[in-house]
Amino acid sequence: MTNQPFLVPRRGVLAGLGGLVITAGLRFPAAAQGRPSVSLRLRPETAKLAPNLPDSPIWAFDAGTPNTPLRFRRGDELQVTFANDLPVPAALNWAGIDGVQAATPLVAQGPVPAGGRASLTIPLRHAGTFLVEPRLLGDGKERPSPACALIVDEAEKVAVDRDEVLLIEDWRVKGDGRAVAPGTSAQDTTVTYTVNGRPTLDLTAKVNERLRLRLINGCPRAPIGLKVENQDVRVLAIDGQPAEPFSARDGQVVLPPSSRVDIFIDVMGTPGTSSSIILHDGTATKPIAKFTISKDAPLRPARLPAAGPLPSNGLPDRIALQGATRADVSLDPKASWTTPAEFAATSTPACRIKRGRTGVLAISNPTSAPVTFRLQGHHFRLLDRLDDGWKPFWLDTLLVTPGQTQRIAFAAEHGGKWLMEAIPIDWAAPRLVRWYAVD
Repeated sequence: MTNQPFLVPRRGVLAGLGGLVITAGLRFPAAAQGRPSVSLRLRPETAKLAPNLPDSPIWAFDAGTPNTPLRFRRGDELQVTFANDLPVPAALNWAGIDGVQAATPLVAQGPVPAGGRASLTIPLRHAGTFLVEPRLLGDGKERPSPACALIVDEAEKVAVDRDEVLLIEDWRVKGDGRAVAPGTSAQDTTVTYTVNGRPTLDLTAKVNERLRLRLINGCPRAPIGLKVENQDVRVLAIDGQPAEPFSARDGQVVLPPSSRVDIFIDVMGTPGTSSSIILHDGTATKPIAKFTISKDAPLRPARLPAAGPLPSNGLPDRIALQGATRADVSLDPKASWTTPAEFAATSTPACRIKRGRTGVLAISNPTSAPVTFRLQGHHFRLLDRLDDGWKPFWLDTLLVTPGQTQRIAFAAEHGGKWLMEAIPIDWAAPRLVRWYAVD
């Protein structure tokens, strides 16, 4: 869970998970005929991923850069044009977008060939913090790729003074500065981290200012722990969906790959001091960001009352477990999983669920390594051990440790074919996929 202890061994980290102004300067792409549109061109670029080393060749978007996330509003119907200027096929993978077939690669829309173009429409039905990344077909390729944050603001105003995105990614960098892609050997490489495409992020905040920090784990394979020092941290959303608000113990949260956590902080402390955000990857700690407390007068005389729940996205308050369609899903690579490059939509689905029913999946990991499980198309509840309740938040991503079985439940609202992903916590291991059907 997101309130697990912070300074724990690697396996402990892997067992984790889960009247004011809106930020000035938010950038909204231009709208076409009343509909917002964005052009995503994937092309060769370079980036400085480690100090004192040359820039590394990468494959990256020319829009929605790490320092400028894509930003829209709930209810928008987003028109996306995707241009693949790479020498290899590519596919966009959208984390957290429910019920939109166009946002589910491979099963609904095939890879875009080298030099190809594609157009798609994505209704933004839910507000929240999401992720789009071009790495689904990137294992073993010539260059790695960064992800891109997708922020969908609530239709209602949310009581925050500032809204900041922290997209954290890791890289395996060789001595000549060149980074290697996931699915390849990381031998003779150094692990380095970036936040919004930079080695560190420095912010300034006033006493009693309310910050909304959207923490995103954009690491392809690694879970991370984050600790905000000397501040009370309140969790308001996980994986793009509002959660029942709770305090993160000691300011600590743990995020599996592709997971997102929205936290609220009402800044406290002595003007001129700073609070660091510490990253822990199971082996070492590293300051990844900090905010310095301004010497200006406090933003308001006293702290605001504790933040209440974010506006609902309309997911059900309760899930009917009686009469649910139940299925076992093993994360064993031999259990009908394939690499994305070998995927065929004509393969046998992991399960079939009638639309309007509840799906309950028992996700087991018989392997010797932790595995990240991602369900596309629907968010799910993590069930208690006796299936007599669930955790008070929604997820689309779950880390399953070796020998563990986790049970999840979701309301099968959206008909169609939807992707499942199994991603071992191992840089050199391949990403694997299956699909399930809602009929």
